[in-house]
Amino acid sequence: MADYDYIVVGAGSAGCALVNRLVADPSNRVLLIEAGGEDNNPLIHIPRTFIQALAGKDVWSFPGDPAAPGPNPFWVRGKVLGGSSSVNGMVYMRGRPDDYDGLGLPGWGWSDVGRVFEEMENHELGAGGGRGSGGPLDVTVHPDRTPLCDAMIEAASANGAEPTEDLNQ
Repeated sequence: MADYDYIVVGAGSAGCALVNRLVADPSNRVLLIEAGGEDNNPLIHIPRTFIQALAGKDVWSFPGDPAAPGPNPFWVRGKVLGGSSSVNGMVYMRGRPDDYDGLGLPGWGWSDVGRVFEEMENHELGAGGGRGSGGPLDVTVHPDRTPLCDAMIEAASANGAEPTEDLNQ
């Protein structure tokens, strides 16, 4: 049986990022364990078809709180290499700075984690405004919007919202 210095359970966003950091040191022996398989389902690689994959083998479906009033939603989590980031319609959207600051946890405020996002991003709009450039994670703006999307943006703009090409601004 092989010996490992680190065993990482779960090949989601965090697990894969952690393994990437650990194997940067060639002396580390790392084992990554994932319950799911490869992310080769074409439905999870096409933004407008990913919803069809949510009923398949690539997800865990956990029921919500049955005691809660109203319909009982379920939580879908990825059971595939890439974890839930592989079954999210290819959307990259991080929390707002207030989300992190509101945690009240030392080391997890926006001043701590914001720079990490910038370091890992390679945004097609370039660096600046909280975006990164040159990192391992390619971030792109969707090239075409539907008429419904344009109508929603127009309605939001008419009500004072400022349109942006970057969901993370």
